[in-house]
Amino acid sequence: MITPPIAIAALLALIPYVAAAFFGKRFVAFTERLSWTARVLAPAVLSIPYAIVAVSTGTLRWYWLALYALLPVTIAATLQQARRADSRQHGNWRDYLVLIVVGLAVDLRWFEAAWPAHLAVFNKVLLLDAGIYGFLVLRQLDGVGFDLRLRLRDLGLGLREFLLYAPIAIALGLSLGFLHAHAVWPSPLQFSGAFVFTFFFIAVPEEIFFRGWLQNLLERRMGRYPALVLTAVLFGLSHWNKRTANFNWQYVLLAALAGIFYGRAWRKGRRIGASAITHATVDTVWSIWLR
Repeated sequence: MITPPIAIAALLALIPYVAAAFFGKRFVAFTERLSWTARVLAPAVLSIPYAIVAVSTGTLRWYWLALYALLPVTIAATLQQARRADSRQHGNWRDYLVLIVVGLAVDLRWFEAAWPAHLAVFNKVLLLDAGIYGFLVLRQLDGVGFDLRLRLRDLGLGLREFLLYAPIAIALGLSLGFLHAHAVWPSPLQFSGAFVFTFFFIAVPEEIFFRGWLQNLLERRMGRYPALVLTAVLFGLSHWNKRTANFNWQYVLLAALAGIFYGRAWRKGRRIGASAITHATVDTVWSIWLR
């Protein structure tokens, strides 16, 4: 049940996401008017959604409140230093350190114990907010393509890569016993609802991390094709513990292959929207007809 405090906390948690996705230049311009200290300390406000949820559910712990205040500030300070040390944006060790910490925190669910089980998604959103603020607003990493004002070209690229990947995934997934066909036909409302939710809360966050930040940075060190393959492999490995307590190699393999096509969709126009369309379409079709 969504209570008013939880709804308010959710709206606050989504502000950085929405601001960067639809008003990115204004968001950056606003923060540029702040002092260096204010810019670095600003993401401490990401602790407010935790405080609201925790107080309303009787689960407040001061150490979790401190973590959600201090970790975003630490990320901000680290990426502000990366901006100064690497003005040409070749990629700095600080960038990768932040990606490792955020990636492992999400994948291994380090901080989800702070939340009631049905509200653990807040953890992912707040860590995404911290990364968005650090990389897009302070670091001002170029080529990310986090602009969700979608274009027809985004749709075309996204669906093209889906159509290229789908036959491979279906043939391989069915032969491995990972996919199971279901003869169901959801209503347009059910399909569109599943797609929209998947697009905004699964595909876009993962595409920002793996394509907009990781593949983007690796390209500057390794070149386009090695970066594409390595990012896809890491994306696949991030699924090792999904749907099982053991190493789920079938999921890893199919996710790694999917990562190739997501990466292709992103790099063609350097737009998160394109790869997120591929990603959301794959996940929606899988969840309805093939899971």
